[in-house]
Amino acid sequence: MIALSLAEIAEVVGGQTHDIPDPSVQVTGPVVRDSREVEPGSLFVAFAGERVDGHDFAEAVVAAGAAAVLASRPVGVPAIVVPDVQAALGALARHVVARLGATLVALTGSAGKTSTKDLIAQVLRRKAPTVFTPGSLNNEIGLPLTALSATAETRFLVLEMGARGIGHIRHLTELTPPRIGLVLNVGSAHIGEFGGREQIAQAKGELVEALPAADEGGTAILNADDPFVRAMASRTKAKVLLFGESGEADVSAENVRLTDSGQPSFRLRTPSGASDVTMRLYGEHHVSNALAAAAVAHELGMSADEIAVALSEAGSLSRWRMEVTERPDGVTVVNDAYNANPESMRAALRALAAIGKGRRTWAVLGKMAELGDEALAEHDAVGRLAVRLNVSKLVAVGGREASWLQLGAYNEGSWGEESVHVSDAQAAIDLLRSELRPGDVVLVKASRSVGLESVAEALLGTGAEGEVAAR
Repeated sequence: MIALSLAEIAEVVGGQTHDIPDPSVQVTGPVVRDSREVEPGSLFVAFAGERVDGHDFAEAVVAAGAAAVLASRPVGVPAIVVPDVQAALGALARHVVARLGATLVALTGSAGKTSTKDLIAQVLRRKAPTVFTPGSLNNEIGLPLTALSATAETRFLVLEMGARGIGHIRHLTELTPPRIGLVLNVGSAHIGEFGGREQIAQAKGELVEALPAADEGGTAILNADDPFVRAMASRTKAKVLLFGESGEADVSAENVRLTDSGQPSFRLRTPSGASDVTMRLYGEHHVSNALAAAAVAHELGMSADEIAVALSEAGSLSRWRMEVTERPDGVTVVNDAYNANPESMRAALRALAAIGKGRRTWAVLGKMAELGDEALAEHDAVGRLAVRLNVSKLVAVGGREASWLQLGAYNEGSWGEESVHVSDAQAAIDLLRSELRPGDVVLVKASRSVGLESVAEALLGTGAEGEVAAR
């Protein structure tokens, strides 16, 4: 964080100093909520959770070098005490962002947010120092913590914004006001919570409504291929830049194909020129993500050649998202177990089909959460798609939703042993260990709550097979 004194911080957050001998002491280290991340000069944010109360770690973090604790009660060590720790954290982030002078890029969407955010960060940091959301810490706590990790040298701040309902993104944009806003898509993720795609579009569009007007530098970057997103152009006073396959798109891809290993290759077209891209990531769905990142980079002054080189060299920065690893025996494991919704599930299955061309393919799939009344139809559709893509074997893991996956496959024509329903991750592991053959390709994907990453980890563990080799 940019250096601020404890007195300044107390004023910004409306707090009272307690047990602070010298209020002029500056916070020069990171702002953290995990006591294990404390460094000399840190500000430790004490949240009182259901199982762990950060206030209990106050003495230990100060002993480890923290300048003070942001707390909701006195803790016997230097502290800034506030009525609401979360609100204070947001106020501090808003203050720091206003002082930074960095260009803030915010993005949202139903699918692909984290992968696209990682691409944007890898492209922009070739131009100037860039800070971006780690993983998918995109809520009212993770977002301000990311913003507070920026320093005086930071020129670009890339923030992923998630939403659980109407008004959430509006609140996040108030904490960290963006100049550039990117909306990727409006899909089925969390449709059970929102109630429908129209409501999801209403929530995601709050991002473009928060942008400055065009003559003040505001730019809305919208997916021309998604009608819900394209319609958001009417909800902003910012300049609108479109990406996608549509003829209206300002940033587009031509001659899209997949390499023999399933990596996208295409010719990138931007208003400033064209250049060829071959990505290290897997799956054709990353083309849209790459175009979104390219649109941001173009808006910030990068040439088509610069963007193409950066996209071609970019990798995955967040775990369990299309991680492709080949074992010594030739089995390839695609770990995409971080989360799942209908759009990302379909994309992962198509990537599996591309990677596994000419080989036996396994789709180890589990529940897609928060789909509400759409759950049965969406799980059925994914099961059917697995059959249409000629996936060799579907392993549906879990309870009711898994049975719907298998039913969809069965009704599409999956007979005999082409699909199987198992109770849990361990049952899937046991099945795979007994039936996998050298050269097979295994996709593992489900909503985070299912915990299917344990299947991928078990398949990639050390032991008789030795160390695995990542591609």
